[in-house]
Amino acid sequence: MSAALTPGHSDVDATVVGGGLVGLAIALGLQDQGRRVVIVDEGDIALRASRGNFGLVWVQGKGDTCADYARLTRLSARQWRAFADDLTDATGIDIQLSQIGGLYICLSDDELQQRQQMLASMRLEHNDDYPFELLDHTALKAKVPAIGPTVAGATWGPEDGHVNPLLLLRAMVERFLQRQGQLLTCGPVTRIEPITGGFRVHAGKQWNESTKVVLAAGLGNKTLAPQVGLSAPLQPNRGQVLIAERVRHFLDYPTGHVRQTGEGTIQCGDSKEDVGFDCGTTTDVLATIAARAVRMFPLLEQVRLVRSWGALRVMTPDGYPIYQQSEQYPGAYLVTCHSGVTLAAAHAGPIAAWIDSGQHPDDFALETFHGQRFSV
Repeated sequence: MSAALTPGHSDVDATVVGGGLVGLAIALGLQDQGRRVVIVDEGDIALRASRGNFGLVWVQGKGDTCADYARLTRLSARQWRAFADDLTDATGIDIQLSQIGGLYICLSDDELQQRQQMLASMRLEHNDDYPFELLDHTALKAKVPAIGPTVAGATWGPEDGHVNPLLLLRAMVERFLQRQGQLLTCGPVTRIEPITGGFRVHAGKQWNESTKVVLAAGLGNKTLAPQVGLSAPLQPNRGQVLIAERVRHFLDYPTGHVRQTGEGTIQCGDSKEDVGFDCGTTTDVLATIAARAVRMFPLLEQVRLVRSWGALRVMTPDGYPIYQQSEQYPGAYLVTCHSGVTLAAAHAGPIAAWIDSGQHPDDFALETFHGQRFSV
């Protein structure tokens, strides 16, 4: 359910634009700091990556060209269990977090060797504090007996995991509302107006005022950011996903391409397509996804497909997040990333704390994610 604010209402500490996983995590973190928060969301017409993602809490390989992103990812993964337990304890919703490690399966020896070299380089970058294990075919089959005979091997990341993203989204909404947060689904934000002491956010026929405003609107940030002196050079990147029927349990661990959900269904994906704002599906890409899944796990060959979808990732030019406060309009913040599940715990933790207090995190350099890196 959504609540409505009377136009001119101004006793709000922060307005978060965007009610997906990123915006909700920031809002929950601000509520942890005792702040009164309103979320203004576009509603069901939004391009909702939060409803179309793969549900991975993924560490291994993230930040291979940016050490601070690797640190941020690992920090969030470490905080995920407490984050999940708080949501479940408060709402009674089991978001099905499993964090017992994950596999990146490689179909060829060359792919496996390249993967090992990349992770070994990351380990050196982090002074040997970057856990992973290389598994040849025999070692992989001992861990996952259903693996196909032509698979070369895999890399194992002990910090990886997965959740049910739809239950996560539901639990976050319920937790936000429990804490007297106000969720407005009154259409897209059309204007953000800097005013004395804060900002006025216009959406549909409504507006509200707050001391701070946080842009967490995914691809919508591109047009909203310039209104508060920021820049969000974002582009969509489509991923297509296949869902197969429930089958016997055979896969304990998430992989980069196939996972078995808590209900027993099979999720297959990981396409990356530059097709603009097209959320559709295509037979050729879905066929490639299915063929790869069957090669990895031959038992899937006769399994029936039940649905498919396309969803849009929120991508910066280098693939890394933007966390930035406006210099022109202090109190306006830009938060954008394509890893809303993995980074949810960090967004509710150190990122929200930074927005609230201005205190930069100790575990990574926040300046690394300043948007000015795209203008130099």
